[in-house]
Amino acid sequence: MDNEYLSGAELGMEQAVEHFQGELKKIRTGRANASMLDSIKVEIYGQLTPLAHAATVNVVDAQLIQITPFDPNNLVSISAAIRDDQSLGLNPADDGKVVRVPIPPLTEERRLAIVKQIKEKAEEARISLRNVRHDALNSVKDAEKSGDVSKDDVKSAETKLNDLIDKFNQQVETVAKDKEKEVLTV
Repeated sequence: MDNEYLSGAELGMEQAVEHFQGELKKIRTGRANASMLDSIKVEIYGQLTPLAHAATVNVVDAQLIQITPFDPNNLVSISAAIRDDQSLGLNPADDGKVVRVPIPPLTEERRLAIVKQIKEKAEEARISLRNVRHDALNSVKDAEKSGDVSKDDVKSAETKLNDLIDKFNQQVETVAKDKEKEVLTV
């Protein structure tokens, strides 16, 4: 009965939290992290290609990412793609063989802006969780209208869905707090 609705809702909520965690990985924290460049697309032979398909990305130290293109002719395209992504605010340099991307330390103003961005992404995750709960609840209510489940089953499902959303909201909160702490640590 309501277990199918609940398992679907739980899966949807897990995916929402995973998406949130993936979004946070893209946020710059002042330390070099190869996943910061996951969203970069490089124009190679007239096609936009993910950076990971065009080069090897290595974190040399806490303040430097080194990118070694598979084809040295793509060096300029890679540098331009990173420089053009304003959300990263990075300034790569190439020496003819590799692209070096220094990660500048964050200013206090930038740290506070990043914390605000984290809070916005956390709210988006909470909205996703509420949408999943809403959809599951509507499915249970539709099943009640068609006579597949009883009113007691609907109440039970509603309680279980509220427990689920509380659990996943707590996960979002914990992940967001950890990321904020990481950003604010100088």
